[in-house]
Amino acid sequence: MSYPERVRKFVRTGVLSTLTLACLVVPGTAASSAFTSIEAAPATPSCLHPANPADRSKDGDANTLAPANAAAVEADMAHRLATRGKSANALAAVSIPVYVHVITSGSTGSLPAATITKQISVLNSAYSPAGFSFKLTSTDYTNKAAWYNGITDGSSAEQQMKTTLHKGGANALNLYTASLGDSLLGWATFPWGYSASPAMDGVVILDESFPGRSAANYNEGDTATHEIGHWLGLYHTFQGGCSGSGDYVSDTPAEASATSGCPATKDTCTASGKDPIHNFMDYSYDSCMTEFTPGQDTRMTNAWTSYRG
Repeated sequence: MSYPERVRKFVRTGVLSTLTLACLVVPGTAASSAFTSIEAAPATPSCLHPANPADRSKDGDANTLAPANAAAVEADMAHRLATRGKSANALAAVSIPVYVHVITSGSTGSLPAATITKQISVLNSAYSPAGFSFKLTSTDYTNKAAWYNGITDGSSAEQQMKTTLHKGGANALNLYTASLGDSLLGWATFPWGYSASPAMDGVVILDESFPGRSAANYNEGDTATHEIGHWLGLYHTFQGGCSGSGDYVSDTPAEASATSGCPATKDTCTASGKDPIHNFMDYSYDSCMTEFTPGQDTRMTNAWTSYRG
């Protein structure tokens, strides 16, 4: 399968669940805006999906929380930081244990150890400026066609897979690989959803998006980089468009729409700064993604302290 027209987009129908998944929504789906606690706060699933070649901009509500929900998350995070007397500057470097769960259908989908090692190296290169490192703790292989072929976010197959295989606590990254349904590249959970459903916490990735695999334009390992950004508390750079609080990071220029490819002159908002097409939290090709901003580093650190540390 090739992905020449793919953007990172997440699909979920109906009302968003309490699992606080970090995915993109297709046009016409509904997102609930009411919740009673941060742990139960609905969030948009964060998955990747090919765009309509005729109109990429109509990508649903791309991993956006309703304004009231996003504001509540910010207030809760600030309260937790204040209560614990901690800040981003107080957090030492963090080593994250990684449990890789490779799902296969017979021999199809099996990832060699060298490919997994390359993926971990991609993550360490991207996240080291923020003070995060990733240590491969274990890799397991599960031959189960029902989990491998066409698994989707929110499905019974996902729940069975994660309930069976999940390891570690809030500080551990569970990374699952399979051949995903709905042409997805991946999806992730947000950190503030961990306490409501620990076993569902983690990141699911298309196996062919790992470094050197077959997902054209998305095979340098940055699907995992992008999804883990959600797992660490980041929204898309284009959340909120040109107005409002956007992605709650002050040094990512406002962006009206997701990026496809690597258009150097893209500038969709009148505010200063061109669109952050090189940011890991946009939808650019892997070859175009090179950076997190200092503000994103701080946000990830604060989210870690609040929900995973």
